[in-house]
Amino acid sequence: MAAQQTELNSVFPSRQARLAYRGGQVASTAGVAPGFVQGNLAILPERDAAAFHRFCQFNQKPCPIIGMSDVGSPHVPSLGADLDVRTDVPRYRVWRNGEVIDEPTGVIDYWRDDLVTFVLGCSFSFEEALLGEGMPIRHIELNVRVPMYRTNIECAPAGPFAGPMVVSMRPFKPADAIRAVQITSRYPAVHGAPVHLGHPHLIGIKDINKPDYGDPVPIGDDEIPVFWACGVTPQSVINAAKLPFAITHSPGLMLVTDLKNKTMAVI
Repeated sequence: MAAQQTELNSVFPSRQARLAYRGGQVASTAGVAPGFVQGNLAILPERDAAAFHRFCQFNQKPCPIIGMSDVGSPHVPSLGADLDVRTDVPRYRVWRNGEVIDEPTGVIDYWRDDLVTFVLGCSFSFEEALLGEGMPIRHIELNVRVPMYRTNIECAPAGPFAGPMVVSMRPFKPADAIRAVQITSRYPAVHGAPVHLGHPHLIGIKDINKPDYGDPVPIGDDEIPVFWACGVTPQSVINAAKLPFAITHSPGLMLVTDLKNKTMAVI
């Protein structure tokens, strides 16, 4: 049995990553388990789940659903047979009344029988395609979390869920930015094409060097910032809605699934 498990881990680096995080390892998941889809987490009480599902349908750019759990189940079999959303993320955020009250490395102690898990597509999937075209990704080069910003782009509301879109940013030279638009357009299930290029102030970002989530990265004089819709948007919305209870991932520390990035592309 042990030999079978070792073989399984070697075949699925995604499972290796989950086991490491289940064991307490905390680190950015950017570049982890190349070839495999990573996901943003939003875990909500059943009474809020239907409204959140509508919110995601109305706002598919920042909130593309790639998996859901049954009520009370910590498992999403379509994303990984052994996957456990309570333990397999490097760090979580626990929310009460719209505020973060804890950032643990596991949420078994907070788990409830009425919770529903939503897993949303993550831009780390299309980063593999960008890297494959020889386009450098600054936050991966620097081994930091991708910078993310709240914007003045309002999401379409659904029930208690309303608020600003969050975007992630990667700097590119203008010619590479055009190529990045073309490449990421093929990945609608993981945010697709950028929502804005250049001029951060036009989408409400006052200081590009002070992201709301993640870490700042340098932008060269010959580069422009390129912004994609981001799966951290639900955290902005949970804050705005003052939701009584929710669990999310910590920005930049994602759920690594067994889905292949290539399955996310529309050719």
